[in-house]
Amino acid sequence: MATEKSDVSSMEVDDQISTNPKFSINVLQLLKSSQMQHGLRFGDYTRYRRYCTARLRRLYKSLKFTHGRGKYTKKSITAPTVTEVRFLHLVLYTAERAWSHAMEKRQLPDGPNARQRSYLIGRLRKAVKWATLFAELCAMKGDSRTSLEAEAYASYMKGSLLFEQDQNWDIALKSFKSARVVYEELGKYGDLDNQVLCRERVEELEPSIRYCLHKIGESNLQASELVHIGEIEGPALDLFKAKLEAVMAEARSQQAASMTEFRWLGHRFPISNAKTRVSILKAEELEKELLDRMEGALPAEKKLAVFDKIFAAYHEARGSIRNDLTTAGNSENIKDDLSGLDKAIGAVLGQRTIERNQLLVSIAKSKLSKARDEKNEKVTKPEELVRLYDLLLQNTADLSDLLSSGRERKEKEIALSEECEVKSLIFRAERCFFLAKSYSSAGKRTEAYSLFSLARSLAENALKKLRIVANQDQVMIKELEILLKDCRSHSCIEHAMGIMEHEKAPEDISKKISNVSISGSDKKSEKFLIEKLECYESAVADSSTRVAPRIAAYQPGFQAIPRNPIVLDLAYNSIDFPSIENRMKKDKKGFISRLWG
Repeated sequence: MATEKSDVSSMEVDDQISTNPKFSINVLQLLKSSQMQHGLRFGDYTRYRRYCTARLRRLYKSLKFTHGRGKYTKKSITAPTVTEVRFLHLVLYTAERAWSHAMEKRQLPDGPNARQRSYLIGRLRKAVKWATLFAELCAMKGDSRTSLEAEAYASYMKGSLLFEQDQNWDIALKSFKSARVVYEELGKYGDLDNQVLCRERVEELEPSIRYCLHKIGESNLQASELVHIGEIEGPALDLFKAKLEAVMAEARSQQAASMTEFRWLGHRFPISNAKTRVSILKAEELEKELLDRMEGALPAEKKLAVFDKIFAAYHEARGSIRNDLTTAGNSENIKDDLSGLDKAIGAVLGQRTIERNQLLVSIAKSKLSKARDEKNEKVTKPEELVRLYDLLLQNTADLSDLLSSGRERKEKEIALSEECEVKSLIFRAERCFFLAKSYSSAGKRTEAYSLFSLARSLAENALKKLRIVANQDQVMIKELEILLKDCRSHSCIEHAMGIMEHEKAPEDISKKISNVSISGSDKKSEKFLIEKLECYESAVADSSTRVAPRIAAYQPGFQAIPRNPIVLDLAYNSIDFPSIENRMKKDKKGFISRLWG
């Protein structure tokens, strides 16, 4: 009897286990794939929110968990309700929809106003509520890994809410740290993709933790160093970046109160507009950051992104200056100051544009002699460098025109205009060199030789002028010396290649004529793949060459075929044939035709 009772009890336990299965969700991987595929790759939170709404609609219909047709009847999701994994998806995507709606309000062009910010915080509270419910349900219905990921997700949502509210920094720090601990542990197990995702999320959480420590006062981090924290890309950092931008804007507005003038090449221009001050300060901070980090190993893409921010700040400043010019009235002194300030900002913009295009040239040169690497990067052609040097020549010409305009020119302006002339000469030499390389690759030896010789003379003139200048740029001098050597070597090569081709030309023509036949070439090397199927030879050329694959001839070639002889009838024109007019029918004429002939 005891054994029968124990068997019955074990069967009951087995039945309970089978009726209460543990669901498994890879939360981070699910959310990351949904976010990247539906808008967050480009920061489009509106698209992601619409996707979450459509996903929820499909889940409600498939689960038959709708809230009634006519009158709304609320259905709460509890532990007994969760009979399959899609109920957990329902709660998760509801939290994601609320979070994406909040982030959409955060990314408004002029920032959220008081009413919109209140709505934003309300949506974040809703996201926290649903994320907490998701963690509770996963603790009861999910396996251990799912429960841990749900806890980390709920902690991150709670930390984001407190982060936006600017309060309870210690609780926000605790939430972010608990999420980081979970992702660090989960990153040690599972497949490789999951480990990479967990490590990325840990890196995304790190800036928020450091910012919380800074606000609490447990970190020695300065406000100016906060910019370098948020360089990691990811949806988890968008809230931090928005907060950081607000902090930096506040710091700039405080610093702009003490800024009264803009100094440029010995000139001093007063600044009265607060917006202009803030924009110029932002641009100067970015320039200083770029200059400090040029010494380190900063990737070229990030340098270009910093240049774009500098241009945006200076263009904003010029827009404010021109608005002030339209409202200046008849005051000549104010108009002169604003015009001078606009000219100075335009000149600085021209200098930064030249620097940016020089950076693009250095990137293109690094890819010029490279073959295709593992990333399948595009190899630079000489024509692309010619186009970039055309842009640089246009930039230097615009800057020279801007410097020559105006009544008074100081020594620094004259020195800058002379530097522009030297740079223009250097850019002409470089452009001529790469134009010669493009002609050389096309097999035009005479044009290439002439252009290499011209590039050499231009480089010599630029080198002479550069050595006369007081502040000599040693880097540019070395580059010009290398250019001179390259021009000389390439011109010698082109000269030799031209002579060799000229000497071989009659021989090549005679060979080509001797190989001409009706049936095509009979050389084994020129046979098509369809003609040599019995041989194991490749018909596709190497990837680095431009030779077309020889698979089959199209159109098919001409073939000689036998035909009947052509007979020329030479006796036809000498034969006198008898007249047959008497055998031809005569037309009968009527009465009227007889009268009128």
